[in-house]
Amino acid sequence: MDLSSFDFRTGKMLMSKLNKNRQRLRYDNNNQNKGKPDLNTSLPVRQTASIFKQPVTKVTNHPSNKVKTDPQKAVEQPRQLFWEKKLGGLNAYDIAEELVKTMELPKGLQGVGPGCTDKTLLSAIASALHTSAAPITGQLSAAVEKNPGVWLNTTQPLCKAFIVTDEDIRKQEELVYSVRKRLEEALMADMLAHAEENASDGEALKEEGNSSEDMESV
Repeated sequence: MDLSSFDFRTGKMLMSKLNKNRQRLRYDNNNQNKGKPDLNTSLPVRQTASIFKQPVTKVTNHPSNKVKTDPQKAVEQPRQLFWEKKLGGLNAYDIAEELVKTMELPKGLQGVGPGCTDKTLLSAIASALHTSAAPITGQLSAAVEKNPGVWLNTTQPLCKAFIVTDEDIRKQEELVYSVRKRLEEALMADMLAHAEENASDGEALKEEGNSSEDMESV
């Protein structure tokens, strides 16, 4: 309670003085909230324990960014080398908690880089297919085998250069046809099972109706 509006002689609040105090307080709060806009456009300094002050990196080539800048001066987003190795040791399990069998890659796909396994290569290829619109050709430079940390092309998966032959395409078409055939047979069997179940339910209801009619006649 604001006692500045209290009259100690009469023991009552002076309403006129109280309303003025409230209006003045509201006016002061509004002025404080408005304040002066910060017109400083310089980049903030990194909050790190460094001897020299370093500004933060400003990324201007984001897809949702409406600012048009020179693409040659735009700062590219950093990409960690060999990030696929983080997925090592992780496995997929089905609803029965059984290990899902890993895909078998073609013999023409060979990984590059330190500690590159088939699982790492599979993760790299799957990521490249989903995140990049460029064709997947692998590492075209032979120098990547000598020093992957220097000569690695980060836009391509961790595999050597490969060529997709007509035989590979034919085998993939046969595999897709076989899977579609099995799916068609499974859907047909499920449909027939539902039809038989509905027919048996109808016969059961019919027999139940006949038995009830016989009981009523008796």
